[in-house]
Amino acid sequence: MGRIELKTAQELRFMREAGLVVAAIHEKLREAVRPGVTTAELDAVSSDAIAAAGAASNFLGYYGYPATVCVSVNDVVVHGIPGDYRLRAGDLVSFDCGARLTRRGRQWHGDAAFSIIVSDPWIDDAAFAAGERAAPGPTADGQGEERAVLLRRRQLDAVTRECLWAALAALATGKRVGAVGAAVEEVVAARAQELGWEAGIIEEYTGHGIGTKMHMEPEVLNFNARGRSPRLKKGMVLAVEPMLVSGGIATRTEDDGWTVRTEDGGDAAHWESTRSRSPKGACACSPPATAERRGWPPTAWRPSASTDAGPAPDRM
Repeated sequence: MGRIELKTAQELRFMREAGLVVAAIHEKLREAVRPGVTTAELDAVSSDAIAAAGAASNFLGYYGYPATVCVSVNDVVVHGIPGDYRLRAGDLVSFDCGARLTRRGRQWHGDAAFSIIVSDPWIDDAAFAAGERAAPGPTADGQGEERAVLLRRRQLDAVTRECLWAALAALATGKRVGAVGAAVEEVVAARAQELGWEAGIIEEYTGHGIGTKMHMEPEVLNFNARGRSPRLKKGMVLAVEPMLVSGGIATRTEDDGWTVRTEDGGDAAHWESTRSRSPKGACACSPPATAERRGWPPTAWRPSASTDAGPAPDRM
């Protein structure tokens, strides 16, 4: 494992600036999502938001990636390239967004992701924390299999979002990076008991350190593995991003070299936030920012006493 970059208080403020640009991208994308819009048009929305903030895209041109945002629809797990696909009511869409700013001669990166179901009302963080979930609406008019697919997508999105918040709580209170993966597993197992089916945790794609580069050490696993992971330290900044699927976790990459789909056609959801480690816990560097409110996250999403115990994940 290489060196982990630790940020000063001023450098964390620079990262917060980049994170606010990503928050603006998220807001504009949520406003633009509707049936009939193409994913290429949504990339233009992202591009305009970045330009309006005086920032630059850290996705466009990254190892040849051709857009400013990844738009992953239904069975696409991650890295979906925007194109001519038109969204339909009931689609489960994940947006992975980033931006960078230059401050004092160095680049500072923001990175965050969210999922949304087309035509479902957006549920903000406070309402979600209070227990609000998607209710039957315009997208639930279908019958039989169509209705069952929509229900499963809503459940998958909600479980993935809960996993993110549990992981962020573990980041704030845990001792090692491995607490993140343990927290994700804990939520998945608990929700499986309630829902009668268990979401799969994608293991191939993980969270990461972030700062003067978009992808840095350490790797942040979304599952519990054997070995010891790096100790959480003041100034460490991590992008935490659980990706869950409704079926098997096997994936395949399309010929474009980017688009990752589930092998079995199951749906996928992706939530991500960038957080810094401080003496007071975890502070937001990119959306969602509600974790900084008093009493957040809800007690039900905080890791159990055993989350940070035992072997912690480490693949590095």
